[in-house]
Amino acid sequence: MLTNLRLSGFRNYVESEYDLAEGVNVVIGENAKGKTNFLEAIYLLGVGDSFRAKRTEEMVGFGLELGKVAGEIRLAKDETMTLEVMVNGGTVMGKVVNKRKYLVDGVAKRRRDILGLLPLVIFRPEDVELVSGSPSPRRRFLDSLLIQVDKVYENSLTTYDQALRRRNRILDTIREGTANRYALAFWDGLLIKHGQIVSEKRRELIQYINDLFKKSDLFNRLEVVYDMSTVSQSRLEQYKEAEVAVGYTLVGPHKDDLLVKDKGRDLSTYGSRGEQRMAVLALKMGEIYFMEEKGGKKVLLLLDDIFSELDETHKGEVLRVMSGRQVVVTTADEGDGKMFKGAKIIKLV
Repeated sequence: MLTNLRLSGFRNYVESEYDLAEGVNVVIGENAKGKTNFLEAIYLLGVGDSFRAKRTEEMVGFGLELGKVAGEIRLAKDETMTLEVMVNGGTVMGKVVNKRKYLVDGVAKRRRDILGLLPLVIFRPEDVELVSGSPSPRRRFLDSLLIQVDKVYENSLTTYDQALRRRNRILDTIREGTANRYALAFWDGLLIKHGQIVSEKRRELIQYINDLFKKSDLFNRLEVVYDMSTVSQSRLEQYKEAEVAVGYTLVGPHKDDLLVKDKGRDLSTYGSRGEQRMAVLALKMGEIYFMEEKGGKKVLLLLDDIFSELDETHKGEVLRVMSGRQVVVTTADEGDGKMFKGAKIIKLV
């Protein structure tokens, strides 16, 4: 569990420190006081990335060169660990540096080394895009879950993304007439090998979630359908002319999608806003249980002002799943703090 959070030059936090309780922590503040930034900082410690920043420098406080998030994790009764993530715009004191730096107990690490040390799941009102939005948030949902509990997946996804970028650049040069198709052979091999691993791991996760739905009284009408873009030598051959014409790769996990259906009805097209929120909640429940089963640890739940978005039935389901887990929940309404008996209240001013 996360026992302490220290923020320096991160978003609107200049120098701040907070102790967190083992159970429910309620972060209360008016709009623009930094409630979502608070959750973003914790998420950065757990996943090594932001759930909303498009560029690393967006996380650095205005007019500053460097931001830092540090957290103390209690692993056992007398064992703790300190995680730190430093973010910058690419230069510090005139020197070119990596935009992110990860440390465990003061020792520099790679991002992959911190994954799984603080497993977490975040609920946000914007998560409705998991059902109603474009495919990219749904792929991020799969990736952010799997990289926290599966090192093989993280490695294959990283290798696949690197091979995809290189292959796309070569396709662009082929289109311009400065390279030929033989230059693709090595990257095709990497793309196929690791793309198939990524696809299979995603398929297993979706099967797990569907099996969970079947056991649920609340979500048993739902089914997740995996729209997989298979990558193979024959499919790359099939699309070779089209890929050169557009200058990028047309098949593979980067084109995957998933659909959430209610008794065969696609909720992205035919679902009401309430039904879409219900489907998102179901996916998040699947995320929690899969991560805990595969990772062997209780997850930290981050809830960003979500209770106003849920009806009483689904609000009750969230309250149920909060039991026995560390939770950080944000709200602008001080009255919400009374909903959680014995919660630690953190007021942002």
